[in-house]
Amino acid sequence: MRSPASVSHCLYVELHRRRLPHIQKTDNPVFLTWRLYGSLPVSRPFPGGTLTSGKQFAMVDRLLDNARTSPFYLRQPALADLVVHAIHYSERVLGHYVLYAFVVMPNHVHLLISPNVPLPQLTKSLKNITASRANALLKRAGNPFWQRESYDHEVRSEGEMERIRCYIESNPVKAGLAEEPGLYRWSSVGWVSRE
Repeated sequence: MRSPASVSHCLYVELHRRRLPHIQKTDNPVFLTWRLYGSLPVSRPFPGGTLTSGKQFAMVDRLLDNARTSPFYLRQPALADLVVHAIHYSERVLGHYVLYAFVVMPNHVHLLISPNVPLPQLTKSLKNITASRANALLKRAGNPFWQRESYDHEVRSEGEMERIRCYIESNPVKAGLAEEPGLYRWSSVGWVSRE
């Protein structure tokens, strides 16, 4: 396991651009977020160059947490469990990453990991298997489940790593889904108490 102390150096970073720039490969931990297809209105305007990527992320995350009219498939315990099991399988069996923290929210997912394979490979693997199985359970095969784009952020220090871990684990509390992090089942802190 890579220690958080080793996050201050970066040996290799390669970026890829679609709508968002994406990290392809890094030796540092990464904060990943992806959301359900249709979870934000297509017509919703976002301020462009006036906000930093971190502020844009925070704004979108608040919108997701406060959304009232988006798909909320991950509110269904069977679907949220499916995603959590895939997260653990990707770490423990496939060895795609070292997992530090996660949360499965009603319409999005956050992970804090140290990747062992290129990010596009691990996100494709996680998103494809969970989309296929979730759509089968929902009897909506062939429909998009996850939004194509994901958000990724390279973690550059121990302090940042701890802030992101706390952010992930307290997300259900901020969204009003639990009174304290350990009471939310579909997170790294809540899931541990149930294993």
